[in-house]
Amino acid sequence: MGRAIGDFGMIEDGDKVMVCLSGGKDSYTMLDLLLDVQRRAPVKFEILAVNLDQKQPDFPEEVLPNYLTEIGVPFRIVEEDTYTIVKKHIPEGQTFCSLCSRLRRGILYTTAIEEGCTKIALGHHADDIINTFLLNLFFVGQLKAMPPILRSDAGTNTIIRPLAYCQESEIAKYSEERQFPIIPCNLCGSQPNLKRARVKRLVSDLAAEIPSLRSSILTALTNVTGSHLLDTELYDFRNFEPIVKKIPPGHGSVEKELDAVFDHSEPTFVPNLMQSAGLEATN
Repeated sequence: MGRAIGDFGMIEDGDKVMVCLSGGKDSYTMLDLLLDVQRRAPVKFEILAVNLDQKQPDFPEEVLPNYLTEIGVPFRIVEEDTYTIVKKHIPEGQTFCSLCSRLRRGILYTTAIEEGCTKIALGHHADDIINTFLLNLFFVGQLKAMPPILRSDAGTNTIIRPLAYCQESEIAKYSEERQFPIIPCNLCGSQPNLKRARVKRLVSDLAAEIPSLRSSILTALTNVTGSHLLDTELYDFRNFEPIVKKIPPGHGSVEKELDAVFDHSEPTFVPNLMQSAGLEATN
């Protein structure tokens, strides 16, 4: 984590980092490691743990407050019934990820502004980045993964992914050692046929034959040769010179199932949807 933070300039002196804590192994690990970094880093920064209670059935709302109080971490629990909204607007049999992630993102972005947080830390790890890259490659036709650090389209929030270099298998072992009180996601846990689940299985199958597969793909994402691709906006083939390509707004027509995986645009439609459901606007 320390290397990723240093490589991409994720945390600066005086930052207030909002650590998004879902109750899963990834976010617990991220918080635990960030607390260690905070103790040893040459820069001073604050940590605020934030959990979004989406009012999923049987959600054990006491687990995270008890855990965070026990370890002495400042926290805020944000309660918004996005579960009902998702169930209402997504037909049975279709995936919840697109709408759920947009609602969640809008609420977290607003919370960060309210709390004066300069960075929002998300628990995506190296496997998430690899799978997103392959999803874009297979289903969208783009060479794009998850950025380790990203400024929102509105310029009001900066997202960081401190676990960018950490593999999921390492996180799972660490989480087991630390015995974090894991909270399962009951909203989408019954939807195993997502495209990202298929890609995850594909990577796992190939990794069984090629042990270095994940490291190789991650290395490839840091070692791009623009002149050997076919993007004329990335490389000037007439003059044999590289071009600084601007990031396009949004991501074009991407099917909703993949939206949650690699959409990083500002959730501009969230306020109207939240208002129509009787909740406070979140943009």
